[in-house]
Formats: sequence, C-alpha cells, structure tokens
Amino acid sequence: MAIKLKKELGTLEVFSISSGAMVSSGLFVLPAVVYLKSGPSIILAYVLASILIIPAMLSKAELATAMPKSGGTYFFTHRSLGPLFGTFAGLASWFSLSLKSTFALLGIGIFLEPLLPAFTPHMGKFIALGFTVLFTILNILSVKESGVLQDILLLSLIGILLFYIFTGMNHIDIAHYVPFKTSGWKMVYTVTGMIFVSFGGLTKVAAIAEEIRNPSVTIPRGMFSSFSVVTLLYALTIFVTVGLLDKTDFQHTLTPISLGASKHLGTPGYMILLAAGMLAFITTANAGLLAASRNPMAMAKDHLLPHFFSRVSVKLKTPVVSILITSLFMILVITFLDLVSLVKVASTMMLLLFSLVNISVILMRESKIVSYKPTFKSPFYPYLQIAGIAIYLSLIVEMGLLPLIMTVGFFLISLLWYFAYSKSRNLRQSALIHIVERVTSREIRSTTLTNELREILQERDEIVEDRFDRIIKNATIFDIKDKIDHKALFRILSDSLSEKFQIPSDTLYDLLEQREKDSTTAIHEGLAIPHIIVEGKSNFDIILVRSKEGIDFGYTVPPVHIVFALAGTRDERNFHLQALMAIAQIVQNKDFIDSWLKTGDIEDLRNLILLAQRVRKGEV
Repeated sequence: MAIKLKKELGTLEVFSISSGAMVSSGLFVLPAVVYLKSGPSIILAYVLASILIIPAMLSKAELATAMPKSGGTYFFTHRSLGPLFGTFAGLASWFSLSLKSTFALLGIGIFLEPLLPAFTPHMGKFIALGFTVLFTILNILSVKESGVLQDILLLSLIGILLFYIFTGMNHIDIAHYVPFKTSGWKMVYTVTGMIFVSFGGLTKVAAIAEEIRNPSVTIPRGMFSSFSVVTLLYALTIFVTVGLLDKTDFQHTLTPISLGASKHLGTPGYMILLAAGMLAFITTANAGLLAASRNPMAMAKDHLLPHFFSRVSVKLKTPVVSILITSLFMILVITFLDLVSLVKVASTMMLLLFSLVNISVILMRESKIVSYKPTFKSPFYPYLQIAGIAIYLSLIVEMGLLPLIMTVGFFLISLLWYFAYSKSRNLRQSALIHIVERVTSREIRSTTLTNELREILQERDEIVEDRFDRIIKNATIFDIKDKIDHKALFRILSDSLSEKFQIPSDTLYDLLEQREKDSTTAIHEGLAIPHIIVEGKSNFDIILVRSKEGIDFGYTVPPVHIVFALAGTRDERNFHLQALMAIAQIVQNKDFIDSWLKTGDIEDLRNLILLAQRVRKGEV
C-alpha cells in the first residue's frame, strides 16, 4: 500500500508559501533595473503585472480544487493533455522552480555584502549552499515545520515592509513622479513583462495540494489572500520608493528599498530593510524547494520517472528521495553553472506552463467528465483562459530568442525521454481523449480518468465509502434509448435480478407487478424506486436505469427518467430502508436530475451517484 503524504498545511501556510514565493528579487532588486527603462511608471507596470497573473491564478485554483494532488501544473497537464505534454510540464516545472529557488539563495549575498566588509562571491555561494542544506533538512523532517518557518519569516517580512511604507509616506517628494511615463506605452508593457515573472510564485502552492487540509476551501482562500496582500505591498512599496529616490539613486544601487529606508530612517533603516531583503529571498527559496520536489514524486507515481522518486518516508511522511535529488540539483547549479541565463529560460518555461494550465481548464470542462467537480470555478470561462494564453505567449516573445530556443531544446529532451522511457509505462487517459471519445463510438470509450477523478474527490471531501457505495460501484446500469412502459421495464429488471438471486425471472416479475399494484413506485417527478423482498438470506442488489425518452408508469404520473430498482432478502430490511434514505438524499442534490439526463455514458451515471452529497453511515 502506498504511503500517503500528511495533510498538515492550513490557510496561513498556503498564504505564506504563495506570498513568500513572490516577494524576493521582484521587489528588492528588480525596481532598480526597470526604473531605468520606464521611470516612475514602474508603479503602473507592477499593477498591470499583477493583473496578468489573474488568468493563471483562477485557472490553477479551479484545477487544484478539482484535483488536489502533488505536482500541480504537471498533474493538471498530464490529466488534460496526456503523458507526452505531462512529461514536459513535469520536467519544466521542476527545472523552473528549482532554478528560481537557486537564484533566490544566491540573491541573499546581495544583501549580505554591505554588512560584511570581507564579503566575496565565493562566500555568497557558501551561504547559498548552507541555506540549501538547512531547507532540505527542514523539508525532509516535516512539511509542517517548513510551513511554520515560512509563516514566521513571511509575517516578519510583511511587518517590516508595512513599517517602511507608513514611515516613508511622510518623506516622499512629489517631484519624483514627474514625468510619470518617460519612454512610452510600449516600454511600460515591456517592463510589465519583466515584472510579471515576479508574480509567478503565487501558484506554486498547487504543487503541494495533496498536503493541504480541506483543499477545496484552503487553496482558493490562501491564493487569493496572497494575491491581494502581495499586490498591495508591491504597489505601495514601489510608490514610496519612487517618492524617496531620484534617478541617480536608482542608477547606483541594486537594493533600492534599503536605500529608500536610509533616506528617512538612516543607517538603522538601511540595515532593517537589508534584513527584510534576506528574509524575502529565504522565503522564496524555501517555498521553491518545497514545491519543486513534488514534481518528480508525482511523475514517478505515473511511471514517467523511475519508481524510487515516489518513495515517501514511512515515519516522516515526506518524499525524501525527491527532496534530496532536487536539493542536489540546486547545489550543482550553485557550484558550477551560470545562473543568469538559465533563469531566463526558467521564466520562459513558467510562461509556457501558465499557458498549459489555461488550456487544461478548457479541456477538462469540455471533456464533460462528471467527476470533474471543482469547488471553485474560474469566472468568464473560456474568455479569461483564451486571453491568458494569448498574453503569456506574447510575453514569451518578449523574453528573447535565446531563452525560446533553449526551451524548445528542453521540450525535445522531454520528448526523447517520453519515447525512450515513459510511453510504454504510462497508460493513463487525458481529458483530450475524452473530448475525442464524445464524437466517436461508445464501445471504444474508457473510464480510467473518470474513475481516478472520482477517487480524488472522495479523498478531497473525506468521503468514507459505505455499503451503499460499494453496491453502486458494482451495480448493473441500463441506459434505455426507446420509450417503454413499466411492464417492459419490469421484464428487464426481473431478467437481470434473476441471475443475481438465482430466482426465476417470472417470479421476480410478478413481485414487481404486485408491488406496483399496491401503490405506484413512481414516487417523485421523473423518479421511480421499484423495490421488492425476495427469498433467501443476506442478499441485496440495486439496478440503475436511465431513460431519456421516459418510462410510462400510467396516465396519473409523468414519464420516469430515473429508476433505482431495489431487491433484498427479508433480513436486509434495515439496509433496505437505509438505501431508500440514501436515494432520497441523492435525488435532492442540486441539478441531479438535469445531470442524470445530460451525462454521457454509464460510468458517468455511476460516478454521479457515488459523488452526490449525502449522509453516509460508514460500515453498515
């Protein structure tokens, strides 16, 4: 039996991981670079960049509440587009997150340099390696401990930034905002593209969705609160910094926020904001390692990577092997590689992954899979997703030719790995296949993805399977195409039940007819529940019937489209009543009848019942 990850993260941890993954170089270093390109209009560029992340954020929130599994973008892409694109998404997401975390670790040196007179680049690498080892140990020991550290660091960082904003407001120079737009709207958009990457960490938390308590509520709440707080912090911090510094100041610093603090708080303010910058880079690195390490584990579970990547510690309930390999990759990058050019490639991949997330939402919705049931649905579908895809592809063009070429090369490597290793081992379906199946013969349809999503939802909603569920899982289902009367229905039911109970079909038919004569079993508009007691012991069965055209139960009742036929021995009377109660609750679910009539095939009908909200008795 596979060892499950612990669900230890709550809303605060989700908020901290999302926020911590965003607030680093994008706030503490990047303003010094982009100000020289567009001047004070970088304030507007930061706001625009936050708006551009909205399609990816909403799409990922929807997917994560429907499929709260480790791997995030990898899992969504694999289940919507299939294993080939899943292989690329998994490797690209791991590569991108790992490089971003490595960049954050090396960035700590930027803020240590003014504090250490003897600071050298080699010292910066040693510090980055030390933090990598520390975060690796924390992530191995417990995701909860890693999350608590993230909470402490992030809340401390927010407190320092709020102090900087409120004290700095009284010292800004209005003249620093004029002229506001120095290089035209095109440059504002270019700068927005550069800043946008800073918001990419917002959706990292989807990669650890399997370790989040009550993901249906916690993920959207944590992500949206993180987006709101960080956007406000970004805008206010940049507004104050522009008001405190002039163009010359921006030209001679890589730490503009710290320099801004020194203008009104002196050396103590400068030191405090240097410490805040270090906290920012530390939170980004920790969140990145946490999220990146879940990708190899998820891919290994789907047989796209060797099995040992999926190993979870029996004692600690953490993916030790995946964490160690991710950490080792980060150590190698810190020690040997030129990170600046690789980070541009990682940013390009991130934009491509955001496009795939929006495509995934479209495919999952259009597949009409009944067990795709997100608790949060992205508004303005599909226009928001289409706009997101167009925006992210246009930003990829802005990244330049070299990162694009390297990304294509990475895709080719993923393609080679897929055909050499993964293809023969992975047999999972995708939503794209379901869309194709909708216009093809029913006989070739498969239920792999449908049933997998059902199991994910049962785990998400902590549904404890009871006896009624187990019977429905194995129940015979008839989808009747032609209009028939209740006598023809009873003949179909009696023939089917005869095999189950080893009772002559005619005997069962007479029982059904007699029960109908006593009082009609068409008890609700469009619903009938024929139920009989048969000879024997400890035997019970349910047959499900759908009739889109309707079954005629007589002139006094409307045509029946839903039939739950119950048959059980006399000693099953108590369960008989429990089954009737379960059915009553199921059919009262919002839109159940409409979904029953519109749902595509037999397995979707089964899953519609298994996923319906009702009170479960547990073992009965």
